[in-house]
Amino acid sequence: MKQQENFFTQNYDRNLTKEAPLAVRIRPESLDEFVGQEHIVGEGKILPRLIKADKLSSIIFYGPPGTGKTTLAKIIAKSTKSDFYEVNAVTSGKKELTDIINIARNNLSFTNKKTILFIDEIHRFNKAQQDLLLPSVESGEIILIGATTENPTFEINSPLISRSTLFQFMPLTKDEMKLIIRRALNNEKSGLNQMNIEITDEALDHLINISNGDVRRALNAIELAYLTQERNEEGKILIDLQVAEDCIQNKAVYYDKKGDNHYDTISAFIKSIRGSDPDAALFWLAKMLEAGEDPKFIARRLVISASEDIGNAEPQGLPVAVAAAQAVDMIGLPEARINLAQATAFLASSPKSNAAYKGLGNAQKALKEDSNGQVPPNLININTPGSLKVRTKAIYKYPHDYEDNYCKQQYLPDDIKNEKFYFPTENGKEKEIKEHLEFLSDHD
Repeated sequence: MKQQENFFTQNYDRNLTKEAPLAVRIRPESLDEFVGQEHIVGEGKILPRLIKADKLSSIIFYGPPGTGKTTLAKIIAKSTKSDFYEVNAVTSGKKELTDIINIARNNLSFTNKKTILFIDEIHRFNKAQQDLLLPSVESGEIILIGATTENPTFEINSPLISRSTLFQFMPLTKDEMKLIIRRALNNEKSGLNQMNIEITDEALDHLINISNGDVRRALNAIELAYLTQERNEEGKILIDLQVAEDCIQNKAVYYDKKGDNHYDTISAFIKSIRGSDPDAALFWLAKMLEAGEDPKFIARRLVISASEDIGNAEPQGLPVAVAAAQAVDMIGLPEARINLAQATAFLASSPKSNAAYKGLGNAQKALKEDSNGQVPPNLININTPGSLKVRTKAIYKYPHDYEDNYCKQQYLPDDIKNEKFYFPTENGKEKEIKEHLEFLSDHD
């Protein structure tokens, strides 16, 4: 079979033409040139060793756009002795996958050569398409490299994940992005080194900040700038702050509503409330609203947090959160963002206690491990036939008949009758609850 017909080599050569975007033209071709993701490709890490030894097994790259997933796959393509094929899940279908699988099977049977299949945006494949890959991945006919911006746990079939190693890509740091952009402006292959382009520090910082870890977006803005900007009297193409602002426009908030960023952001939101940081909590609320998160989802999490994290230290937390959830249903966005902001600021600023939540956990543990849950005789409903035999043995004391509306009697099962599960804190209103319970415990 003619290996020169390899889909990848055709696409890769085509990408190197001057018509390709700047981000494609300056892609590094070796690990030594690759910038970022040190936790994956740094010295001593497993992936570089596998690439250099050409012993790669199936892997999945996932993380935000513009962080190097496709670039690293292309570096693997240049480093491997295996046959390499690239498809994009947006434009490819079952027939193309079947053709590649057949080629891979022949490679292994007749030449003992491995085949690597790189699938960009693999989360776009449906279950049937992903299932088609499974037998070939499992048998070793194909070494899969999948790239996705979504959390593979939610978007990729579990059997495929279990046969692959997952590598999470992180947003590039500002220093890493600055290095890549500086290299781009001095890149011979792209021809920018001869164009006499100058970018101010303010413009560079703005592009990096707005790009939010996505270097492709910054490079696209730079390309737009030098293609549209006239040279100054010194013959330079000057990219200053004004030009940078015009070329990149508004900041794109990266937020995958079903994937990692969705769960990471709501986690940061709730943890900021729990940590009594209203500024951070409002920031994460703003990010979710700006990215189009369902306000009902946010409201539900506020209601949970009101009991889980604030509890009886500020009993008004729950009514405030519930009222915000009702407001979301009643008036919707954009006005309901005000209600969500009020509830967020209130909960984050309130004293905190998880004593009630922990108390439930303690009681559940006792039920599973220490008690049979038998209701003590004095608490049994005496109006049911089954309770006749215990009517005269135990008498329920009605608390309202006693001073302070309280009297001591057994409420827990016999096997745990002296256990305590709820331990009020000294925070907020819960301090009053603690003092009241201590007062009652002193009664005869």
